[in-house]
Amino acid sequence: MINLAGRDILHSWGKFVLTGLGLGLLIGVTLTMAGVYRGLVDDAKALLHNSGADLWVVQRDTQGPYAEASSIRDDVVRGILGQPGVARAANVTYLTMQVRRDSGDVRAMVVGFEPGQPGAPGYLVAGRHITRSHYEAVADVKTGLRLGERIGIRRQHYTVVGLTRRMVSSGGDPMVFIALKDAQEAQFLKDNDAILNERARTAANPAFNRPGVPGLLEAVQAAQSSNHNVNAVLVQLHAGVSAEEVAQPIRRWKQLEAFTREQMEEILVAKLVATSARQIAMFLVILAVVSAAIVAFIIYTMTLGKIREIAVLKLIGTRNRTIAAMILQQALGLGLIGFVIGKVSASFWAPVFPKYVLLEPGDALRAGAAVLLICALASTLAIHAALKVDPAEAIGG
Repeated sequence: MINLAGRDILHSWGKFVLTGLGLGLLIGVTLTMAGVYRGLVDDAKALLHNSGADLWVVQRDTQGPYAEASSIRDDVVRGILGQPGVARAANVTYLTMQVRRDSGDVRAMVVGFEPGQPGAPGYLVAGRHITRSHYEAVADVKTGLRLGERIGIRRQHYTVVGLTRRMVSSGGDPMVFIALKDAQEAQFLKDNDAILNERARTAANPAFNRPGVPGLLEAVQAAQSSNHNVNAVLVQLHAGVSAEEVAQPIRRWKQLEAFTREQMEEILVAKLVATSARQIAMFLVILAVVSAAIVAFIIYTMTLGKIREIAVLKLIGTRNRTIAAMILQQALGLGLIGFVIGKVSASFWAPVFPKYVLLEPGDALRAGAAVLLICALASTLAIHAALKVDPAEAIGG
């Protein structure tokens, strides 16, 4: 039996292919938007996985260190190490900033860590780990930094000695790892002029500069020029130990906040990424509506262009079901071509995006089913117009 839809497509294949190309690019954008959302979620989960922590101890009444600012004393870690079930615990700082380099600035999250402890980069793709206590750095390859390159963080300069991969913040910014003491200085200490001004104010304050109390002024100024704060303590537990059981006494007796991995993942995904997810969902809805409108318009226009041919088919006794099937097949064929082009396009340009785009096979399958459904629904307008054609138009003027 002759396939009417195939014959009609071959008759005007150029217009059909160009329409499929335009629809495919639109579908490619839709798949990319879904991949951007998946990338945001994967970045958040990668941040938690790369930290190597089972428990995050932060400032009380905050959701830090990734969602809110958190500042605690660095000697807190000693009390946490004494908790039952704790295998390792280490201080860590996080600071998102512009890292200076010769060719310009790069946006990065600067991480202060203790070598060999939770929070350190898990693996390297080039170079070596930090071995000196100062002025060495390990950077994610996404920063564009090279081994041996010197970078500026606040007042100090660091040499990149190692490169790692897929170490990013929840916002997708690549990480630069430096020693904890250097990071504390970069994040918490003031610049030289501010320190001098603060010392002058302290010296002018009678409460700190008493004639009968020698050494008081020097002690106060020394306290002002040093800092012992960190953003969080990352805790690793012994195997089989419940994170919530360890977190409860920390919250009760240490006057700190403690989050398990599940709780921290909820903070990052359900709260930080939630707004972006809703915005991307709105774009997906708009793109779906636009795609449906384009398919409906094209199929309807193609149907109106062959009104006389449809009238001839009716005149020779072709059933309405056959005519409707022809139009539906054309719409589905257009959707199939568009989906293939869209999938190939999205896979081609996704690596070029500045942030991570994760294209999952499940999303592609769901998108393919949605495209076919949209095309089937969009063809109903053209089918309705075709079924209303009067066979007499085949012999009319």
